[in-house]
Amino acid sequence: MLGKSISRGVGHWGHRLNPNLDIYPSLRRTLNLLHRAHIPLDALFAILVGAAAGLGAVGFRYLLSFVHDIFFIGGADLLSPMGKWYVILIPAAGGLLVGPLVYLLAREAKGHGVPEVMAAVAARGGRIRPRVAVVKALASSICIGSGGSVGREGPIVQIGSAIGSTIGQILRLPAEDVRLLVACGAAGAISGTFNAPLAGVLFSMEVILHRYTGRSFGLVALSSVTAAAIAHAFVGDTPAFSIPHYELVSAWEFPLYVLLGILAAFTAIIFVKVLYKSEDLFEALKFPGYFKPVIGGLAVGLIGVYYPQIFGVGYSTVEFVLAGNLALSLLIPLIFIKILATSLTLGSGGSGGVFAPSLFMGAVLGGAFGSVVNELFPAITGPEGAYALVGMAAVFAAASRAPATSIVILFEMTRDYDIILPLIATVVISMIVARLIQRESIYTIKMRQQGISIPEDDQWDALRDILVATAMTTNYPTIHPEATLHELNDLFLKSGHHGFPVVDDHQNLVGIVTVSDLKLVHPNSTQMVSEIATSDVVVAYPDQSLHDALAQFGGRDVGHIPVVGRDNRRQLLGMVRRHDIIQAYTDSTRAE
Repeated sequence: MLGKSISRGVGHWGHRLNPNLDIYPSLRRTLNLLHRAHIPLDALFAILVGAAAGLGAVGFRYLLSFVHDIFFIGGADLLSPMGKWYVILIPAAGGLLVGPLVYLLAREAKGHGVPEVMAAVAARGGRIRPRVAVVKALASSICIGSGGSVGREGPIVQIGSAIGSTIGQILRLPAEDVRLLVACGAAGAISGTFNAPLAGVLFSMEVILHRYTGRSFGLVALSSVTAAAIAHAFVGDTPAFSIPHYELVSAWEFPLYVLLGILAAFTAIIFVKVLYKSEDLFEALKFPGYFKPVIGGLAVGLIGVYYPQIFGVGYSTVEFVLAGNLALSLLIPLIFIKILATSLTLGSGGSGGVFAPSLFMGAVLGGAFGSVVNELFPAITGPEGAYALVGMAAVFAAASRAPATSIVILFEMTRDYDIILPLIATVVISMIVARLIQRESIYTIKMRQQGISIPEDDQWDALRDILVATAMTTNYPTIHPEATLHELNDLFLKSGHHGFPVVDDHQNLVGIVTVSDLKLVHPNSTQMVSEIATSDVVVAYPDQSLHDALAQFGGRDVGHIPVVGRDNRRQLLGMVRRHDIIQAYTDSTRAE
């Protein structure tokens, strides 16, 4: 955990930097010098991550524009004999590049990115492979630039988070500190991408860390502001959407906004279900995985012949809707066509985010709803663009279960505060309805499928911040499976322990033996340890939280669990005991 304040954080990170780090000596000397000079290392690291994320966000935007021109301008020239039908091949060509790139170099870059970051924070101590940032940037820019119906927020969040994780790993910081740098990277990514620094902070708190603390909020905010400043220097301080001024026309509009919130919840639920059903269908398809994005690309290209609005991020279409410039006859089908196109892109193995598609769906839903109520109640309703604006936040909130982020990011992206009351009401209603129908969000469903638990805000405890690797005992005594029971008894007497891992000549775990096992045999028995040991062993992993390891003790008469490698369950790395967990928890609370 970081220090309680900037000043305390100096000493905290300073003394937790391992003096035996195999990093560049000049870097170690610099860090030690800064520490002795009482320079806040935690603040410096947050600024560094924010600056890198901001540069990454700006660079990713330029990369997207460059790739889009190659595919659509260059493609139009190359495939000019096909006329308007050339767009069928453009997303397929992108898929032909994205598939091998992701499957061969970094499969974590597949999909919308945020669940992978959440999984790294929850189950891997914040560790993300450095190559993910590069592969995700290339794969997503190709996917989006070639017309894939996805957004840029998921990729840049994963890129920023990978940058934060890489910095933490290079410095060999503890897992809880690496997690915080991951959150700093995610906040900087959102801030730099959408010119929304406060929304970047709230996104990291609500979605990535799943909790608010003064320490994490301060450093994540510092990173977010740094990224925003970097983005301003390159692209200026302008809102993401330029829209007319909207406000609440009448108090009678509130019931209509409540109805819009309900419709937004159902739209989000349909989107989530179709998206994951598409993933399941493509997963079951007997076809090489790295070619599946080509199939999805062909389908998206065919749709785009008739509805080109679904290509790419779609923000130009959103601006048309916000300005009230799209007809109702187009708005209604676009709701369902965008759901299908995004699900095909991601389900087939494409790379991109779900934030922009959620905004798109919300905008066309709200625009269609606004057009209808304008016709029915012209005297008491505002323009359809007002409903489109509110619908954007409502659909994203229902899909992501991040209401604060949804409200604030729409305000920061539009700079329109007068619509805030119906915005809050609609977002809350959509959240409540969506949660009643489906507990999981669009992000946590994938994590649940992987067996990774995400705590609720009121269920967090200090043990979730401590990895097994931090608390386990590595010099724990072991016994050979061919040892006699007399030798086992002597080891119990000498060590005072109540159980030992049983390992073979190659130090592979073959079982565990306890005092209770020994008591069940006759004192003069000639059996060997292997004959009384338990081979079906409960194990823990070094990147598992102590909270999850402790849960494995429940209902079992065990006081210690072997720690093994995830890739090799027979590789014994250490033991985690109840005493280790209690000591780690005590040390953690003292550090508070």
